[in-house]
Amino acid sequence: MTTPTSEPGARNLVVGVGARRGAPLGEVYGLIEETLRGAGLRTVDVAEVATVDAKADEPGIVGAAARLGVPVRTYPAAALAAVRVPHPSGAAAGAVGTPSVAEAAALIEADELVVGKCVGKGVATCAVARRIPAVLAPFPVSGEKTSTPLVTEGPRPFTMAAMKPPTQNIESAGPDLRHHGDAEVRGENLTDLAVNVRTHTPPEWLRQRIAASLVSLAAYPDGTPAREAVAERHGLPVERVLLTAGAAEAFVLIARALPARRPVVVHPQFTEPEAALRAAGHGVGRVLLREEDGFRLDPAAVPDEADLVVVGNPTNPTSVLHPAALLERLARPGRTLVVDEAFMDVVPGEREALCGRTDIPGLVVLRSLTKTWGLAGLRIGYVLADPETIALLAEAQPLWPVSSPALAAAQACMEPRALVEAAEAADRITVDRDHLLAGLAEFSEVRAVEAAWGPFVLVRLERAAEVRERLRLLGFAARRGDTFPGLGPQWLRLAVRDRATTNRFLQALDQAVQALPARTGR
Repeated sequence: MTTPTSEPGARNLVVGVGARRGAPLGEVYGLIEETLRGAGLRTVDVAEVATVDAKADEPGIVGAAARLGVPVRTYPAAALAAVRVPHPSGAAAGAVGTPSVAEAAALIEADELVVGKCVGKGVATCAVARRIPAVLAPFPVSGEKTSTPLVTEGPRPFTMAAMKPPTQNIESAGPDLRHHGDAEVRGENLTDLAVNVRTHTPPEWLRQRIAASLVSLAAYPDGTPAREAVAERHGLPVERVLLTAGAAEAFVLIARALPARRPVVVHPQFTEPEAALRAAGHGVGRVLLREEDGFRLDPAAVPDEADLVVVGNPTNPTSVLHPAALLERLARPGRTLVVDEAFMDVVPGEREALCGRTDIPGLVVLRSLTKTWGLAGLRIGYVLADPETIALLAEAQPLWPVSSPALAAAQACMEPRALVEAAEAADRITVDRDHLLAGLAEFSEVRAVEAAWGPFVLVRLERAAEVRERLRLLGFAARRGDTFPGLGPQWLRLAVRDRATTNRFLQALDQAVQALPARTGR
């Protein structure tokens, strides 16, 4: 068994610390020093000490960080409570709202837990996590002197994370990639701003079409008519269409069926593509788009050696719409370019769509019918790609992967009346989104990503986790942003709703922001 040593001067260790009120500096620092030494780690490789907000001014923690020569970084208890930890404690959860301050604070923005929770004389706890060093992309981002980091999964030492079974590969990736907006509202009587499904859907005519399909449930599903309808809607031969149980199934098929040695996911974006790749055993690189660039993509940030690239358009959660010409530059022979267009039908005129293109090498486009038509519980989507790729994905599917009701819905949603209704809905959402952005602009504490084209808006505000909890008390569910790689606990995603709902939300947001107590100095 090898020890998890760190490269000298790497400064890639995060020490999570929990402590009782008044814990002496000597005991806190002594526990940190002993924990590092026992694991073969060096104090000079510590980048920061992390803890919960309530301990921000604790002299023992602040003093220990000062001795190490590193800053203290704090997180709201609600954000730490969402981090999965191997050694939860009911006592800690009751006292500060998170099952393990030390482990959660160490892990929340790191890649792997190196040393689990250690307890020192009953007054302090300590855990150590490591950040995997970023590998810089070979090309600089346009207009910048530095490169956008491509976070890769290089060889790892023997650690607690390495002891987990392969199905836990997702958990070692930092943020909880399996967290989705429905978890914010399930079982709660809240106005839903966390899930991007259009309200008041499915429409009555679509419900009737689905209900009519139930009389044929005794027969095995035949996807041919729905597949032909999708092909006709996009002007493609039927051999370029594959129906799936939602776009999520398509990500799993891509991860399992298509060859990829260096897959790369452009973040922040929907986390299911990376989760599927990791679950299939792939090491996944990340290209992290930056707030200062408006979360816009420069194709040069994607390394040449990437042979599978995944990008959303418009991207969830940033709502940024990338130009089609820009995405075309990502394509090249030998590379699979996966463009997730799950929200493209919300863009008026579907500008920048690639779904009907057959001239781009390696292009795979994913579409979902669950958002616009309110069919998340029915699970229906489709893939558009060259016939060879479609055949590979189809071979990885189980028999009869899409149910008869879902096939009936897919066929109905391709009809002219449905396309007209979807276009009208896109126009309404554009107006409602502008109203939401205008309201958010009145808050000095809130900064929104204004280049928004999706049915949602990404906003940044300090102490977002506390604001989100207060919004829940006021009857509104917002999507936390810290589970998206490249974001953090200061981000929230808000679904676009009608003007009346937005006005009520803005009033609640004002109450939530104003109710925050003044933060004490650290």
